[in-house]
Amino acid sequence: MNRRRQKKLSKRLVEAATFGDSTRVNALLRAGARPEASNAEGTTPLYAASVIGATDNVLCLLEAGALPDTESGRGAEGTPLCAAACWGHTETVRALLARGADPRLREDRGRGRSPLEWAMTGPCPETIALLLGAGARPPHRATCPLS
Repeated sequence: MNRRRQKKLSKRLVEAATFGDSTRVNALLRAGARPEASNAEGTTPLYAASVIGATDNVLCLLEAGALPDTESGRGAEGTPLCAAACWGHTETVRALLARGADPRLREDRGRGRSPLEWAMTGPCPETIALLLGAGARPPHRATCPLS
């Protein structure tokens, strides 16, 4: 497949994942779209699906070969697990953890927030409990609402 066609497929796959369109995600993967490829902005399909909590698409992309800890964007996004945790998408968090996402991995190449810190920014007690159970470490006691 030529490079231009692959770029178009990547762009379309990120769009389909962004809108939770399972039918298009599956069709694009069958057509040869790479699940790890990003669009022009650096957004990966797995990140896009994780932000909206589209667990079915997350599972499909992981099954197709997307890596659970690949950082998305160019400094403005993060990891799929951080994205799902931020919005309290517990089932998506569960799916990512079950397929190897690291609950301790900080975004922004290790300098940003962890999934637990993102979950703690909102009313996400179930997501927080899930991350702690998976081995996430709470931030310093002075800033941790769980203390």
